[in-house]
Amino acid sequence: QVQLVESGGGLAQAGGSLRLSCAASGHTFRIYAMAWFRQAPGKDREFVGRESWSGSSTYYADSVKGRFTISRDDHKPTGYLYLSSLKPEDTAVYYCAAARSSYGSGRDPAGYDYWGQGIQVTVSS
Repeated sequence: QVQLVESGGGLAQAGGSLRLSCAASGHTFRIYAMAWFRQAPGKDREFVGRESWSGSSTYYADSVKGRFTISRDDHKPTGYLYLSSLKPEDTAVYYCAAARSSYGSGRDPAGYDYWGQGIQVTVSS
């Protein structure tokens, strides 16, 4: 089994920055890719970005492209989401997720096998 523990959320001002961390433990050798999703109250999980564990394939949702950056540390192992140029509409609970295969590591949350607990990001105007 894989466990994902998130940290780094909180309150930021519009235009500010935050860093989210996703520490993986357990059978981390099972991880093919790590992704980030976000969910506002009453809404479905929204894809944010994804990176293969090897770093060979990375892409983002159009809504965050150019503002958010995914990185990783394969030795810890930990994934990171850097959020910059924040907007109030970025306010949501952010989740990291991991997939065991390339087949299930796209933009659909149903394709992911392991999930972090979620962490609140609130952006004030």
